[in-house]
Amino acid sequence: QVQLVESGGGLVQPGGSLRLSCAASGIIFSLYTMGWYRQAPRKERELVAIITTSGVTGYANSAKGRFTISRDNAKNTVYLQMNSLKPEDTAVYYCNADKRSLNYWGQGTQVTVSS
Repeated sequence: QVQLVESGGGLVQPGGSLRLSCAASGIIFSLYTMGWYRQAPRKERELVAIITTSGVTGYANSAKGRFTISRDNAKNTVYLQMNSLKPEDTAVYYCNADKRSLNYWGQGTQVTVSS
């Protein structure tokens, strides 16, 4: 019943922007730390950004200054605004919801940055 559905991925040119959305259902959204992860071919899945239940954010060094994570508890949605995109940002981006031992993942959305 728990579902995390990502959207907003696509093909963009270097320097462009995308906003990813993740809509959650089946959980009490406000009680979960939300995160965005990504996985590029031949690489491990890595944390990009997190936002806690109190709104505290954290970013991978590669995302700092370019990406912004936010959440709207009224809409059960977490966002990732990505600016100044680089080819190395190309990956499948996954939404994650975490609360203690509970951990859920979305299906992923492809982001491709290429000229």
